Amino acid sequence: MFTNQYETVFILTPVLSDAQMKDAVDKFKKVLADSGAELVHEENWGLRKLAYSIQHKNTGYYQLFYFNAAPSVIATLETEYKRDERIMRFLTVKLDKHSAEYNERRRKGLVGKKSETTSKPAEENAEKE
Repeated sequence: MFTNQYETVFILTPVLSDAQMKDAVDKFKKVLADSGAELVHEENWGLRKLAYSIQHKNTGYYQLFYFNAAPSVIATLETEYKRDERIMRFLTVKLDKHSAEYNERRRKGLVGKKSETTSKPAEENAEKE
């Protein structure tokens, strides 16, 4: 079966308790698992301020999933998002090879750090002076 790499972000309404939020996240993990998708990584970004008001709310719980799945899984997942009243917004994106590599490096903590090869010449120049 042909699979692609995807990332999906969804925003849950802020009126949920922590238990209700966890139940909602578990529901969408189960939707992915039942559809044959492989969950690679998940991040809970927590309660964040929205750029603009959605349903008269200014904050929301953000959740991110990285997963591998067949293209047909996306329709099932997004249908479940639309049916769930706890979801305020969602976005699912297919990753190209460069995005997938970047996300892998980011998960390992390598993004935003200078490599040792670029920092060594500067240190050597400082020692010479």
